[in-house]
Amino acid sequence: MEARQLLDQLLQSGKEAAEKGKEWIEEKADIPKAGPEREAALSNLAKGAAAGGLLALLLGTRGGRRLTGTAVKLGGLAALGTLAYKAYQSWHAVKSTRPEEPGTPVDRLTGEAAEKRGQILLKAMLDAAKADGHIDDEERAKILDQAKTLGLKEETLRFIEEQLQTPVDARAIAAEADSKETAAEIYLLSRMVIDAANDQEKRYLQQLAEALDLERDFVVQLERQATEAATD
Repeated sequence: MEARQLLDQLLQSGKEAAEKGKEWIEEKADIPKAGPEREAALSNLAKGAAAGGLLALLLGTRGGRRLTGTAVKLGGLAALGTLAYKAYQSWHAVKSTRPEEPGTPVDRLTGEAAEKRGQILLKAMLDAAKADGHIDDEERAKILDQAKTLGLKEETLRFIEEQLQTPVDARAIAAEADSKETAAEIYLLSRMVIDAANDQEKRYLQQLAEALDLERDFVVQLERQATEAATD
């Protein structure tokens, strides 16, 4: 599957590029005038725009909620792994005990371990997106149609479809965390997806923190990192 790659695309997709389209991108980007390099560059940009559209569908609601910009500004899995690790270091800096190794950030993983973490985080993202109950049959169909424009493998599309149909379950997501770093990444990514003004989504995030067994002062550090990422 390609969960890690897809998640990175979603987090890196710029809302502006998705909205402005190819002509604006060509004006701003250093696109070759002709040849295979031009075609490859345009193909990559088109994928970015498609990923932005998928992200908008996942985070938007029929009630008109708009993207807050937090997930868009995150910039990719490398930023997610770094923020989670920084939160852990800041949390442990005020403790008298010697810090334990929290685990490996997602961007430093390779091979099977990287893909496994990617699947866990993609599940977390989809569950957080479903937390307000806005993804009905019609929305699922739109999301899957948009996902197909990314040229994803059938296995990946089935994974997305299955996750969209699975009831939201904070405990099930938390059970997949195999380290403190993984738990922190799950929480951070979920926090960046939810609408903090929505009571239903806020309750889900609280349930997730409890299921992940995250200490309250650690959650404070994670919230601080999320806020800083949103305002950068």
